[in-house]
Amino acid sequence: QVQLVESGGGLVQPGGSLRLSCAASGSIVEIYAMNWYRLAPGKQRELVAGITSGGSTNYADSVKGRFAISRDNAKNTVYLQMNSLKPEDTAVYYCNAHIFTNPPREASYWGQGTQVTVSS
Repeated sequence: QVQLVESGGGLVQPGGSLRLSCAASGSIVEIYAMNWYRLAPGKQRELVAGITSGGSTNYADSVKGRFAISRDNAKNTVYLQMNSLKPEDTAVYYCNAHIFTNPPREASYWGQGTQVTVSS
């Protein structure tokens, strides 16, 4: 079994910063891509940022220049540094990872979500 546990969400004022973390645990052999998605009320789920096992990154246009994704492969952890936050960033943020486990199986796993609220 694999678990993804997120942390770091909360309430922040516009212009503020937050850092989300997502730690994977379990019978992990290798973690491939790790991603952050978000879901806001009345909107479709959005891919916010992704990072490959080699460190290549991609971002939604709406967060480019404000958010930064990184990972620590030794800790099986992915981070999302969010700066210059805007009210429209308010959403539940979900961690997603493509993981190869033992017994041999490759699957996509999701965290439980962490609420980010940007409001004055």
